[in-house]
Amino acid sequence: MISSRLELVIFDCDGVLVDSEPIINQAHASVLTACGYSITEPELVARFCGMSDPEMLAVIERHWGRRLPAAYGEHVEVLIENGFRQSLRAIEGVTEVLDWLQLPICVASSSAPEQIRGKLELTGLLSRFGENLFSATMVSRGKPAPDLFFFAAQQLATLPERCLVIEDSPAGIDAAVAAGMTALGFCGGSHCGLGHRDRLLEHGASLAIDEMRQLRTAMAELTRIPAR
Repeated sequence: MISSRLELVIFDCDGVLVDSEPIINQAHASVLTACGYSITEPELVARFCGMSDPEMLAVIERHWGRRLPAAYGEHVEVLIENGFRQSLRAIEGVTEVLDWLQLPICVASSSAPEQIRGKLELTGLLSRFGENLFSATMVSRGKPAPDLFFFAAQQLATLPERCLVIEDSPAGIDAAVAAGMTALGFCGGSHCGLGHRDRLLEHGASLAIDEMRQLRTAMAELTRIPAR
């Protein structure tokens, strides 16, 4: 159901606010392949985009039938941190959108709290959100379960049907839909290839946009879509 009166905009972080997905997935693909589990960055995006790292790695270990080395996380973290320092950027147009938005905003991400804060700080976005940073580590189930979005809405005293969620992953769209929130698909991250828009719409996004500057028009259109 789409509300004609939105009161809170919930942003995913990776791939929506910051263009971090390629850096993260390249690091995981490199270390996984070195460990003997051959996988590419595009394959990781297609299968796991939106999931938390622990959930993703649990699926991989079950599929592989082996445990990853104890030092796996440390190796990945080094690659990711180096990549972030060298090339992490805010999504084009996001600062202008945040300047324009008059509604309360928050972040709801599968990343750990310190990771969310670090990425937003590196890209100059942290001050825009204050303490309104919510992580999957704060709830019992991450995306595609709706728990994180329910938690964010509760913390900001907003009914789920008054929330707009901006997500780049099928798992995130699934979570927003399950929470009874309006889901807007974002396809502007550099990891989004052909068919990404269709996947988000298939998972229940009410609309999908290719550039952050399209958000204003999309929000106006969303409030005109009849409730279903």
